[in-house]
Amino acid sequence: MPFRQRPRLVLVHGSVVNAAATWRAQEPLAQEFELVVPNRRGFPPGPEVASVDFEDEADWLLERIGAGAHLVGHSYGGVIALLAAGRQPAAVRSLTVIEPPAFGAARGNAAAAAIVAASTSLWARREALDETAFLREFLRLIGGGSGGSVPDPLPSDLAQGTRLLKHERPPGEAQLPLSALRAAALPALVVSSGVTPALEAVCDAIASGLAAERVVIPGTRHAVQFAGKPFNELLAGFVRRVESGTADGGR
Repeated sequence: MPFRQRPRLVLVHGSVVNAAATWRAQEPLAQEFELVVPNRRGFPPGPEVASVDFEDEADWLLERIGAGAHLVGHSYGGVIALLAAGRQPAAVRSLTVIEPPAFGAARGNAAAAAIVAASTSLWARREALDETAFLREFLRLIGGGSGGSVPDPLPSDLAQGTRLLKHERPPGEAQLPLSALRAAALPALVVSSGVTPALEAVCDAIASGLAAERVVIPGTRHAVQFAGKPFNELLAGFVRRVESGTADGGR
């Protein structure tokens, strides 16, 4: 019998924290899947970089995924994964995104417009705020918590990630390749927490544009993957259906 390679999951982290911190609850998936968990540029323990642009990050990701990857992206990493998949859909087996803040996808939605305005105001004040104050406001904005649990002063890894956050290109500027991905019949899954109306609107718009499976995992916040077992079972089941050819849009 020929050797069958395990499905490969490429997990793309978002802002502030690195890959290990973002995907620690997904370690049990390594029993069934090959996990590729790259650390994006500028995140600890790597050196700092001056800025982040989702366009450049998409190219960086494509250099690392090979062929036949199941892409999974959280937050800003979800925007990167969407762009990367749009550039080389034939290299991607499936796409899962968790609350990508691509607010341009929900243009006209009042909640999305409000969070874009609040984000613009926060980033305009970024140099006047230290890392702790900036991170607390950011977490309140995206539904990541009240910010009250943010330590002061921040540990060095969180301080580095927050400095990088201050110099990210706004993800709302991303032009998502939804039509191209739908035409490629790429199986997709869109997951959210149900907490932040603006992110729910974005997830609904992306799911509609991709004809994707759409799931809300209640009781979580912006980092839905921290739910552990419920998210892992959802993702594993989706990937199994794609591998068997029974997922919607599967190829």
